[in-house]
Amino acid sequence: MVGTGTLLNVTTVLIGGSLGLWLGGRLPERLRQTVVAGLGLFTLAYALKMFLTTQNSLVVLGSILIGALLGEWWRVEEGLGRLGQWLEKRFAHQDSAASSQRFVRGFLTASLVFCVGPMTILGSIQDGLTGDYQTLAIKSVLDGFASLAFASSLGVGVLFSALVILVYQGSLTLLAAQIQQIISAPMMTEMNATGGVILMAIAIGALLEIRPIRAGNLLPALFIAPPLVWIMSRLGLY
Repeated sequence: MVGTGTLLNVTTVLIGGSLGLWLGGRLPERLRQTVVAGLGLFTLAYALKMFLTTQNSLVVLGSILIGALLGEWWRVEEGLGRLGQWLEKRFAHQDSAASSQRFVRGFLTASLVFCVGPMTILGSIQDGLTGDYQTLAIKSVLDGFASLAFASSLGVGVLFSALVILVYQGSLTLLAAQIQQIISAPMMTEMNATGGVILMAIAIGALLEIRPIRAGNLLPALFIAPPLVWIMSRLGLY
């Protein structure tokens, strides 16, 4: 059935996140910090691997710069933050400002990590076109373990990232035929490389907490990469 991969992904995130909430109080703070740091280092290494697949780094640079301008103009991260705050007020009923900030951070971090990457795009296209959800099944296992680690330290906001997965991956799956017709292999390569840079921002800003980065405002870069590849190909620069 088309969409099975997305439903499986949502389920593993909910299960992993619930286990993380249940174990959160039983896990020493040092252990939770180390787990999140380890996940941050892995995300950084994986992001670098994604970026190194680029065939033209100028496409990635242009996508990031234009995407950042659009993201700041549209205030993408603020929009995600407002969505997280609305969900927190509607369902979590946290009273303190610190609890609200923790909810939003968990929601944003998990949503971005789970929805940015080559497996999300490729897996959704495979599921939509052929019903093959093996790629999304692998991603589901990874996201399940990640949501356990996230929820144990960032709280219940991680579980609500399942809504973003459902909408985002579900939409990609439903539009897979059209996307496959429009996006060529070079375009997909540069989208993945651009996604790697965004994942680096997530690892540095949200997971390793080296310095704050509004990674959500970089998301439009993913949609800038394909037209840039097309333009540069026409100009003989790719």
